[in-house]
Amino acid sequence: MTQAHSILDRRRAGVLLHITSLPGLPDNGDLGAHAYRFVDFLADHGVTVWQTLPIGPTHPDGSPYQCLSAHAGNPWMIDLEWLLRRGWLDEADIAAAWTAPDPTGHRGQCLAKAYGRFAQLPADNEHRQAYRRFYAAQAGWLADYALFIALRQELKHRPWQDWPIALRDREPAALDEARRRLAEGVGRVGFEQFVFFQQWGELRDYAKRRGVLLFGDMPIFIASDSADVWAQREYFDLREDGQARVVAGVPPDYFSATGQRWGNPHYLWARMAEDGFRWWLDRIRSQLALYDWVRIDHFRGFEAYWEIPAESETAMHGRWVEAPGAALLDTVFATLDGAGLPLVAENLGIITPEVEALRNRFDIPGMLILQFAFDGGPDNPYLPHNHTPNNVVYTGTHDNDTTLSWFEGLSEAQRAHVYEYLGQSNLKMPWALAQSALASVAKLAILPMQDILEQGKGYRMNTPGTMDDTNWRWRFRWDQLQEEQGAELARLIHLYGRHPEA
Repeated sequence: MTQAHSILDRRRAGVLLHITSLPGLPDNGDLGAHAYRFVDFLADHGVTVWQTLPIGPTHPDGSPYQCLSAHAGNPWMIDLEWLLRRGWLDEADIAAAWTAPDPTGHRGQCLAKAYGRFAQLPADNEHRQAYRRFYAAQAGWLADYALFIALRQELKHRPWQDWPIALRDREPAALDEARRRLAEGVGRVGFEQFVFFQQWGELRDYAKRRGVLLFGDMPIFIASDSADVWAQREYFDLREDGQARVVAGVPPDYFSATGQRWGNPHYLWARMAEDGFRWWLDRIRSQLALYDWVRIDHFRGFEAYWEIPAESETAMHGRWVEAPGAALLDTVFATLDGAGLPLVAENLGIITPEVEALRNRFDIPGMLILQFAFDGGPDNPYLPHNHTPNNVVYTGTHDNDTTLSWFEGLSEAQRAHVYEYLGQSNLKMPWALAQSALASVAKLAILPMQDILEQGKGYRMNTPGTMDDTNWRWRFRWDQLQEEQGAELARLIHLYGRHPEA
């Protein structure tokens, strides 16, 4: 067995904010100037960790936990100004984004125009040479992904399970013909990935210079309609038509009385073990190329996963099935970095002693949510007096309501109980809970940006178990951030020894 060493080597403070929640063009935030300004805000106030949600390409609902690829970046996060500076777009293209009836469609048109100009560059141009190097390095996933997206666009975004059988089942002659027919579309997808990774690398380098770590998020499961499942069906529990035999989710819990039916196909773990978990090693390598630290979403699925019959409409009628988490993690740590792989486990929900034993065996930090702390008695593990250092403490996550809205939704007696426990006499919500997070013995404390902005009802990022059209849409504006809010954040970070100079 390989024993990891915790990455939480000192006290730190972080902020949770997804890239799409940044200010910017009308459709969504991106990797442009506002991302760099946000890094400056963090660094100037003593924050050394920026946590995002997954940054892969999403389906139309925008959920970053149901991506079209486990490796690709979301092209809608590409900074158009970056393309303008290289002469691949015009000023008018940027200006038109503010009046376009379909801002996301306009961003796509800009990417297509930029690719057209890029493709006209001489073969020996430095950008063309850099692109060829990138494509060669990423071909293991990019070739399939680029063809998958080009086909999906041609077939009006139908799931791959509904494609013509020859394409659905990846018959070689059909794929070869599609590559020839869709060469321009395949090239554009490759170009978008090249640009995304260039921009991400530049942002990560800037954050590093400013002392800010990028903390990413890796969903444990893969979307059924994704390039990964289409191209590597052997690793997934599917029927002959490509549909999932059983699907993933969680039983009824804090977030939903009927559980959550995510719909992802489950893995064929025995097949993955046959080749030394190569699929997982490749996936984690991709994440480590993007981030300084990686959160494993639904870590408990490595110990046992909730298996739901595909025909079930809810998650209520599933069963727990044991997973080979120890064997997988032994391989991951031994192969990639046995001395300190930068992983964090999302160990929320129905967590058994077996799940915690698996996490502790590899010394992987877990998560503590203060909004969960005040149900039950003094043995509630989320109460600060029960915290331990090798954890990440949050006021709430992207799946929680904002702290102010959560608190206002409590009864008068519950609110009194919270304040009695916190012992706060001079701080109101959400700062009272933020202070408790920053005071915790947990080495890393994360505050959602909504809590720093003191936002209440109507500003949450996601409501689990729903298809609400407001999910994943929240964004902030710089004029919402008051100087005194930044000053309070910096004061508490200093007070509790989380400043980088502490």
